[in-house]
Amino acid sequence: QVQLVESGGGLVQAGGSLRLYCAASGRILRVLDMGWYRQAPGKQRELVATRPTGGSTNYADSLKGRFTISRDVVKKTVDLQMNNLKPEDTAIYYCYAKLDDGVDVNDYWGQGTQVTVSS
Repeated sequence: QVQLVESGGGLVQAGGSLRLYCAASGRILRVLDMGWYRQAPGKQRELVATRPTGGSTNYADSLKGRFTISRDVVKKTVDLQMNNLKPEDTAIYYCYAKLDDGVDVNDYWGQGTQVTVSS
């Protein structure tokens, strides 16, 4: 079974920083893509950033310059550094991965980690 385990969420004041972590484990032949999405209350899940293996990083336009994604291909991890956080960044943040388990390629999601930014 493939698992994505996140950590690093929490409560922070506006202007502060948080770093999210995610590690993939289980039967994984190849990691094709890893990244982060978020879902605020009453809204649809939206892209934060993804970093495909061998490809260009994709950021939500509104988050460029404040959020930075990084990946460790060997460790199968993805981090998200979030700076100058704003109350509108409050959401559940989900780790995402597109993985090849040797049989099929599927999208996987973590359980989510809450980020709350107070004004």
